[in-house]
Amino acid sequence: MAEPSTVVKPEVEQKEFRPYIGADRTLPEFTPKAVLLGALFGILFGAATVYLALKAGLTVSASIPIAVIAISLGRKVFKTSILENNIIQTTGSAGESIAAGVVFTLPGFLFLSAGPGGSSVGAGYFSYVTLFTLSMVGGILGVLMMIPLRRSLIVKEHGQLVYPEGTACASVLIAGDKGGDFAKTAFQGVGFALAYALLQKVFHVIAETPAWVTKQTNKWLPNATVNGEITPEYLGVGYIIGPRIAGVLVAGGVLAWLGLIPLLSVLVPGEVIARQLVKVGASPEGFGFDAAAGTFANLPRAVYLAYIRQIGAGAVAAAGFITLLKTFPTIVSSLRDSIRSLGDKAGAASVSRTERDLSFVTVIVGSIALVVLLVALPQVPGDTVLNKLLTAVLIIAFGFIFVTVSSRIVGIIGSSSNPISGMTIATLMATAMVFVSVGWTGAAYEPMALVVGGMVCIAAANGGATSQDLKTGYLVGATPRAQQLALFVGAIASATVIGVTVKVLDTPTARMISEGITEHAIGSSYFPAPQATLMATLIKGLLSLNLDWHFVLVGAFVAITMELCGVKSLSFAVGLYLPLSTTLPIFVGGALKGVADFMSRRKGGAGEEGELGSGSLFATGLVAGGALFGVIVAFLQVFAEGTMKRLDLQEPIVHAIGSTGYAVLGVVFFAALAAVLYRAARKPQPGLEA
Repeated sequence: MAEPSTVVKPEVEQKEFRPYIGADRTLPEFTPKAVLLGALFGILFGAATVYLALKAGLTVSASIPIAVIAISLGRKVFKTSILENNIIQTTGSAGESIAAGVVFTLPGFLFLSAGPGGSSVGAGYFSYVTLFTLSMVGGILGVLMMIPLRRSLIVKEHGQLVYPEGTACASVLIAGDKGGDFAKTAFQGVGFALAYALLQKVFHVIAETPAWVTKQTNKWLPNATVNGEITPEYLGVGYIIGPRIAGVLVAGGVLAWLGLIPLLSVLVPGEVIARQLVKVGASPEGFGFDAAAGTFANLPRAVYLAYIRQIGAGAVAAAGFITLLKTFPTIVSSLRDSIRSLGDKAGAASVSRTERDLSFVTVIVGSIALVVLLVALPQVPGDTVLNKLLTAVLIIAFGFIFVTVSSRIVGIIGSSSNPISGMTIATLMATAMVFVSVGWTGAAYEPMALVVGGMVCIAAANGGATSQDLKTGYLVGATPRAQQLALFVGAIASATVIGVTVKVLDTPTARMISEGITEHAIGSSYFPAPQATLMATLIKGLLSLNLDWHFVLVGAFVAITMELCGVKSLSFAVGLYLPLSTTLPIFVGGALKGVADFMSRRKGGAGEEGELGSGSLFATGLVAGGALFGVIVAFLQVFAEGTMKRLDLQEPIVHAIGSTGYAVLGVVFFAALAAVLYRAARKPQPGLEA
């Protein structure tokens, strides 16, 4: 049974798709002001992402906030067209995705095995030149790999892959261009999201992640966890992707947090869990471990990091490989068409504006140029040309695989929930297997393995973001070639500032020095860089032949089992890897979409169709408002930390109604927001008149 689509219904898929701006229309698009504004936004969002990712392992979505800024500022001040606004958000989105890939991996240079002098064997590579080179090359690689994949993933699977942020971004741009009820509905969603996020992230009236956890002594289901990061953007994403995908996604989390974690918490002694946490680079004390009693204050989270993340990473890797095999014929067809187009000059000239990509020659020459650059630069790890050549080839090969997987994942559940770290772990495992097979083991090869993992992580992150941008362009009627050029500009512009930001934040302040932090701020309590620490720990375990492959294989067979049951394993695997707090609110949004459509059909109407329905427009506003306020909070945490603490009302509220009452209050607010979304979904679709 085919999955229902929230964007194009099965009966519509057979008709020719018509974008908002037809191929026969020509508007200003790839203009200097659009590219410069986009590059500026990419630099700002890239810097904000570096800070958040180093601090908490979190990122902020850039495309939708930049689109909102573009239609608000661009049209009124710079008199930009909808296609120019699309170029602004396309150029700017590269900053956030590349920054996330860089920060999740490359600080790992500082945490590799100690060399002869006592410092990490990778510390010498943690320089601006290396950070700039790797972030630029990884970002460009992500764009290059999406050029031949655009037709197969964005065009041919338009009715199957929703790309929620890309669809939402297109809705924002179109609503802004149309004005009237379209803009009103979308901006009502933005307004509700901003008000909700203000209460949640600044005043802390609304709990961010209310949770229900059973006690360890519970004889029915000990250490079971039900929690949710009840944000407007997750609710909106769930509504956009629909009930079927949201249900499969949350099913993986249900298995992990209500099945595997309670089971493992009973079977595995606390001391063994503590040793496993140390093995994966986490501190047992961070989970309230009492060595004398052998107990944890937060046992479910400890089990999740010790075991479930490795199982989930194996599931994501296997599901990604299965998905790649299933889509391989389509990819081969697209590549074959791209190669044929090289000799068909007349055909290339007759291609419509909205189907005009950069030439496949660009992909080939660009990939070769990246290999030469990685081999030639002394700042890239590797003692010999052979070392560097194999590293570069692995980057290109794994880059293509995981850019494809990343694109499909974000097409299903969106960029915010893209398990980039899981794909990076899979890359590191595969790289280690290649290294071990040729006899490259030990600390000397750890920086090379990190480069492969880091570059693929950056490419996959930017490839996923690029997919969302190309989906937006497909819906609004952009020229793909112009978008691809804009993405190259955005990648280079953001790479120049990401390395600077990382190095500045790594420099200890006077306060840090007084606390004994004298060499690197990254890795301290100020900027713990949790993801990069995990990657470095995995590399050390892999190249010392000390990794728990049995956990990874359990995850792989979970994915295979799902496929044998007729369930798309990639969504399930992502749900298994991510915390339930992420997937549960997404499921609420998806269920809300299903109920709204059911009630509409029950009363003789049709379910909501298209991204410009009332519910989808309001959900788009929720995603946009939540993401936009996330960026605002990121800047406030940097420049107004004292004010943010004074505005925090959580402590007096908890004192008044208790922690349970505070959590219930948060759930009530989230239910109220869901009710507002449901009411918006039941309204008639806005008229097509501007």
